Amino acid sequence: MSFRQMVPGLVLAFSLISATASAAPPEQGRNAAAGGSGVLSLLPPDAVSDHVLNADGKTIPYTATAGTLDLFGQDGQRSAAVFYTAYVAKNRDANRPVTFVFNGGPGAASAFLNLGLVGPRIVDFGPDGRDGANAKLVDNPQSWLEFTDLVLIDPIGTGWSRTAKPDDQNDFYSVDSDAESLAKAIALYIGHNGRASSPKYILGESYGGFRSVKVANSLREDQGILISGIVMLSPLLEGRFVFGDSGDALSAALELPSLAAAELERQNAFSEKAIQDAQAFALNDYLPALAGPPPSGDAGRAFYGRVAKLTGIPQDVVARNQGFLSGVYRKHSDGNGGDIASAYDASFLAPDPYPQSEAEHGGDPVLDGFVRAYGGAFSSYARDELGFHTDMTYTLLSGAVNREWKWGGRNGGSRSTAGATDDLKELLSLSPSFRVLLGQGYSDLVIPFGVNKYVLDHMPQALADRLALKLYRGGHMFYTRPASREQFTMDAKAFYAGQVQAAPSAKSN
Repeated sequence: MSFRQMVPGLVLAFSLISATASAAPPEQGRNAAAGGSGVLSLLPPDAVSDHVLNADGKTIPYTATAGTLDLFGQDGQRSAAVFYTAYVAKNRDANRPVTFVFNGGPGAASAFLNLGLVGPRIVDFGPDGRDGANAKLVDNPQSWLEFTDLVLIDPIGTGWSRTAKPDDQNDFYSVDSDAESLAKAIALYIGHNGRASSPKYILGESYGGFRSVKVANSLREDQGILISGIVMLSPLLEGRFVFGDSGDALSAALELPSLAAAELERQNAFSEKAIQDAQAFALNDYLPALAGPPPSGDAGRAFYGRVAKLTGIPQDVVARNQGFLSGVYRKHSDGNGGDIASAYDASFLAPDPYPQSEAEHGGDPVLDGFVRAYGGAFSSYARDELGFHTDMTYTLLSGAVNREWKWGGRNGGSRSTAGATDDLKELLSLSPSFRVLLGQGYSDLVIPFGVNKYVLDHMPQALADRLALKLYRGGHMFYTRPASREQFTMDAKAFYAGQVQAAPSAKSN
């Protein structure tokens, strides 16, 4: 499956863990007496345990809960159980924030963000940052638990979240029903744990960024709960730039700076000045050339030569595709044809398993490579450290959810027309204290940073001072790079403290 066929932000891993003992009594979530028949009978009581995070000179005692929240239908019967993992600092201040976290997909569970970014434990991929075979769990020195409590939620069909009846699962696989079910789960957690007065934030990655805006609006409209802010990581905001026509000149121009960033990384020549020059070329020269008749003669050779130098893609390949590079960069980014690039980090190359083929085949070097270790790591972590024991398979990515997703709502629709910008405008307009932090990787080709910069640059000026865009070395999952993860965490901490505010024209770092 190519990345244009796959919805962004997916982590592909499946693992099965076995039950060996009963979990601790529930304290924060589902009552053990809920029981049930069918697949939900495999869910144990909530597992509650005490831990201490010792990292980077910090000592943070906290309570971890791995459990489920029950959803009910109009008939009063349990319709689904939503799995979550919560980390709550002990002796917390009354004004301590709580952040609700979900990944993307659609169809991805939250384990990736849990063990990749915000949780108290993190997967270490070794000195080169890509050794999945020898990955190990360590304390996370940049855990967001330092400045916010965390509740990581798995949408229905992912993780250990399931419907009571198999035939009911498709009722949750749409933009609207997904947002409503997650809003209900958040409201339940808030009510069960006395967090009504806490500042509430949402963190969403990729489709999870799109989802975060939809959930925030559902919380406001249906639950009467207002969100203080959203942190988006490599978010999908407007589907037309990601899933639209591959021959669209504007989309190609917004993508080009990410290709340039990847080539700069490969040449060890990365600089923000070079990125700015690439952005200027993309909009001032590249976009008009692609929007008009293809250049020819000396002008064409000069233009295609400049694009080739900027991206590392051979000039004859650039010319043959008239400057449109979405369909060729994975096979040709190294210039020699021996390696294949990742859509999730275009600077990341791996040996091409099918060098004789003109078309790309096989998995993505990042998505289907070292990051697969997150699946097994979370299964072991939940069982051995959190005490959540079940025979149910933990689904880190559900292909069924992805295939069945209704992008236009319950009645279907196209992902190329899906958008969250209008929802974001409403949230900013209706709540004067609501703020947004958006983090992007320079060499992300799943959601190029130029796409979301364009979206934010065209937001109403009256709302712009509560939107901040921050850019980091790396790709879609830039936080797999320790330096970028550390910087993003510092920026998030400042955002929670109300110190990150900038107008769109000046907010990229």
